[in-house]
Amino acid sequence: MGRVLPLEALAATCRDLREQGKRIVFTNGCFDILHVGHTRYLQKARETGDCLVVAVNSDASVRGLKGPTRPIVPQAERAEMLAALGCVDFVTIFDAPTPLETIKALKPHFLVKGGDWSIENIVGGPEVRSWGGDVKNITYIEGSSTSNIIEEILNRHRKE
Repeated sequence: MGRVLPLEALAATCRDLREQGKRIVFTNGCFDILHVGHTRYLQKARETGDCLVVAVNSDASVRGLKGPTRPIVPQAERAEMLAALGCVDFVTIFDAPTPLETIKALKPHFLVKGGDWSIENIVGGPEVRSWGGDVKNITYIEGSSTSNIIEEILNRHRKE
């Protein structure tokens, strides 16, 4: 079995993991142009439980959030790169504007986002708490973002 799974297969895997007593950690994001802020964040998220599940915004979802020039990296490649990280156990791709339906299908023990999200604004927080889970945020790595990387590339190109 691969580590990039459609939602239905991942939901079954999560049920099995819960039955084994494993604590499932869920996070999500665009992860367009993987950078050190992403890897540090994912490593910290993984420390929260036994299994880290990452839901990646589809290309259409990223365009809706970030605009017509994004993503830079296609969804299948973003998912593959995340799945190759040792701290990530499973990856799924979601097409909606938010991961709420994905969260409800997977029923994680922990919902984790970066520190740039306040706990009360994390989508799925009330649902995760309703089944006894917890919501956490992890310290944001200032200046470490895909948008900043793109801007730096453009600035260097303009100077040439």
